[in-house]
Amino acid sequence: MKVTAERIDNHKTVLNLEIPQEEVAKALDKAYHKLANQVNIPGFRKGKAPRKVVETRVGKEALLDEAFEILAPAAYNKALAEQAIDPVGRPEIEVVTLAEDQPLVFKATVVKKPEVTLGQYKELAVEKTVAPVTDADVDSELEKRRNRNAKMVVVEDAELQQSDLAVIDFKGFIDGIPFEGGEGKSYPLEIGSGSFIPGFEDQLIGAKTGEERQVNVSFPEEYFVAELAGKAAAFTVNIHDIKRKEMPELDDEFAKETGDFETLAELKADIKNKLEQAAEMKAEREFRTAGIKAAVDNATLDIPEVMVENQIDNMIQDFDINLQQRGMKLDKYLEYTKMDIAALRDNYRESALYNVKTDLVLEAIVKAEELTATPEEMQQEVQSMAMNYQTTVEEIMKVIRETGRFQALQDSVLRKKAAQLIIDSVAAK
Repeated sequence: MKVTAERIDNHKTVLNLEIPQEEVAKALDKAYHKLANQVNIPGFRKGKAPRKVVETRVGKEALLDEAFEILAPAAYNKALAEQAIDPVGRPEIEVVTLAEDQPLVFKATVVKKPEVTLGQYKELAVEKTVAPVTDADVDSELEKRRNRNAKMVVVEDAELQQSDLAVIDFKGFIDGIPFEGGEGKSYPLEIGSGSFIPGFEDQLIGAKTGEERQVNVSFPEEYFVAELAGKAAAFTVNIHDIKRKEMPELDDEFAKETGDFETLAELKADIKNKLEQAAEMKAEREFRTAGIKAAVDNATLDIPEVMVENQIDNMIQDFDINLQQRGMKLDKYLEYTKMDIAALRDNYRESALYNVKTDLVLEAIVKAEELTATPEEMQQEVQSMAMNYQTTVEEIMKVIRETGRFQALQDSVLRKKAAQLIIDSVAAK
C-alpha cells in the first residue's frame, strides 16, 4: 500500500492511499461470499450462487462498495500509524478509483489532534483564600433555621401582608370569558413569592379573610403559554384564610428542639464550625481549579474548531438529559427562553473551549510524566461512576463492555492523576 500525506493547514491533512489491484481482487471475492449469503436467488441455495449471478442480482456497484468497506478501515488505520497522526473524529472520504481491474485509490481528510507545548505545570504559586466566618454569618444561618421551624398559624381580622400565606379561590377571565388553567380552589399563595403573574399578589395586600377582590393583570409577552402571552386578564379572588409565620424564640429550648444541644451557645458554636468547614472546602475547590487553570494557561496549543463543536454537542446533550429528568424538553426550553439552538451553542462555546484545552493539556502531562492507571484505580473510578449514577458496579461495567469504553475509562483515570499531580505540587501564596 502506498500512502502520501498532504498538509492543508495546521489541523487538516489529506491522506492519499493506494491499495494494489491484487488486494482489491481478494476483497471482491470476500464481498461476493458475504453478499451471496445474504440474498435469496431463485434456484440456488444461499451462498451457492455463482459470482456472476450474484453480481447480476445485487449489481456490480454493490460488490465494489462492499469490497471498499472491507479494505478501507484497515488501510486507513495503517496510514494513520505510518504518518503518526492522532485523528479527531471521523475522516472525510473521497473515492478516486474503485474498479475490479485497478488499484483502489481514495483520499481521507483528517483533522489532527493538536500538539501541546507544555509550560510550567509543577510547583505553581496559587493563592488560596478561606473566607472568614463572621457573627453575621452565624446569625443568618440561625435565622434560616428559625424560618424552617416556623409555624403557619391562622390570623383573625388581619390584613394580608408580604410573606403571609393566603388560602384563596380564584377564577380568571380574558375578554369576559374563562380560560383554561385560570381557576383554582383553596390555593395556598405566599404573598411576595412571585409565583403568580406579576402584579397579582400585590393587588391582594390589605385584603381580609372573607373578602372578594378583583385583580387586573397582563400576562408577560414571553409567557410560556403562547395563547395567553401579552393578554390582559381579570381575576375574581376570594380570601378564605390568612396564615402568618410564628417564629420560634432563639433560646436554649430552640437549640434543644433543633439539635443535640443543651444551650443556644452550643448551637451557635456548631453552626460556626460547620460554616468554617464549608468555607475551607470551598477554598480548596477554588484552589484546585486555579492550580489546574494556571497549568492550562501556561500551555501553548492551537485547537481545531471541530473539537470545540463536538464538546458543545456533548454539553447540549447532557443539558437535554437534565431537562428531561425535570420533565421538560429542549425545544420547549428554547421556546420558553426565546432562544434558538445557535444562541444556546454560543453560550456554551467559551466553557467548551476551556474544557477541550484542559483535557488536551492533562493528556500531554500524562505522556510527559509517563503516568499509568492501575487496576485498583480503574476499579475505584467504576465505583465512583456507580455512586454518581446511583446504580451498581456490575451495571456500569456492562455498559462499558457493550460500548467499548475501556479506553475512555482509562483516559479519565489518567487525566485525574495528571490533575492531582499539578495540585500536589502547587504552593499556596
